[in-house]
Amino acid sequence: MEASDPTPQVNSVMIRAYRASVALATTKGVDRSRGVHAMVKALQSAFDDILDANTMDLEASREMAVPDLVLDWLKLTPERLQIAIGILQRIGELSDPIRRVMNASYQLDHSQTYCQMMPLGVIALIYEAFPELGAIAAGFCIKTGNSLILKGSSEASQSNQVIAQALQNALDDAGLPSGCLELFPSEQGASIRDLVTRDDYLNLVIPYGRPTLVQQVLQQSTAPVLRSAMGNCYLYWSASGSWDVVRSIILDSHASIPDPVNAIEKVLIHRNQKPSSVMNLCKSLSEKGFKLKADAELAAKFPEQLTLASESEWSQPYLDKVVAFKLVDNTEDAIAWINQYSSRHADCLVTESYLESRQFSLKVDSASVYLNSSPQFSRNPKRGDSVFLGMSNQKGYRRGMITLETLTTLKQVVQGNGEF
Repeated sequence: MEASDPTPQVNSVMIRAYRASVALATTKGVDRSRGVHAMVKALQSAFDDILDANTMDLEASREMAVPDLVLDWLKLTPERLQIAIGILQRIGELSDPIRRVMNASYQLDHSQTYCQMMPLGVIALIYEAFPELGAIAAGFCIKTGNSLILKGSSEASQSNQVIAQALQNALDDAGLPSGCLELFPSEQGASIRDLVTRDDYLNLVIPYGRPTLVQQVLQQSTAPVLRSAMGNCYLYWSASGSWDVVRSIILDSHASIPDPVNAIEKVLIHRNQKPSSVMNLCKSLSEKGFKLKADAELAAKFPEQLTLASESEWSQPYLDKVVAFKLVDNTEDAIAWINQYSSRHADCLVTESYLESRQFSLKVDSASVYLNSSPQFSRNPKRGDSVFLGMSNQKGYRRGMITLETLTTLKQVVQGNGEF
């Protein structure tokens, strides 16, 4: 599987990750879980070193006038690092997702046919800031028997280096294959294109960051891409819906720190909603520090509370505490607008009508639909037996929450007895 590459070091990374993935695929679940628990201890031991490296990254980024949004993503507080460690601990405790046996969709004469879940192979995470995300992704990949190549942004270079080194040492001590976690050598000038065009070794690319980064990976990659989504989620406030419920959902959806993936940024309002209810909502959100925008009709009605949103804003995420409002005539118009302009990974409805909720859930073309419920994203929910890396809005490979199972594939096995 040799291939030409702009730098020998990049080629070495790809080969090591591939060879490690072959060995990792046959390891026992208990050994992979032990590796994840070893990473937990390594991060705990390197806790202060990681925070010190992050402080240096932050200082350098401020001098380089990095946008405030990226600085927020980059800042690794003790609480954020401890949350990442807790997610790794949870991953290590979950049951082994690999080689689970399931019934096949058909059977052959004189044979037994079944399917089992298998690792994908080599996965690349290309992420913007979010230094703890590399550690979380490492837990996902080791648990599922995949090798991981990390390609972080320059803003988090020192944080990423310290975290990766701690994790690599832990995996070596746990006896897992060398190369199952690699840090892509961006400091030698290797680019995103150099990584994502290596489909001779790479089985999946996961981009995580602003839409510009995700789009760049989609355009350049020759390997399969699992597109993550963030922001530009819509809420439709129907004629029967309560403004207080709308307010609560908006506030709760923005509560995930540092990346409120499913934050409600756009609200479609049924034309029959009372102006006083709209005023109450605007006042309450303004008091919570939100910047409010609207279409021309609403901005003209409430000039002191709302500023005009441009046409391009309806299809773009703010990734900030900003909400834009727009009037619609009915549920069908709201659904049509959402299907055209939302990011299609998490959209909401507030209503008292069962028929309206059924119509919305069936016709909105999004990965997740929330009815009178907050879409707040959590990587480590209190209930259930899953952890989540992010959200995907694409159709095809996988859609919705990115779970451990998302990083697996199915193998069909036909066991015969020699008769045909």
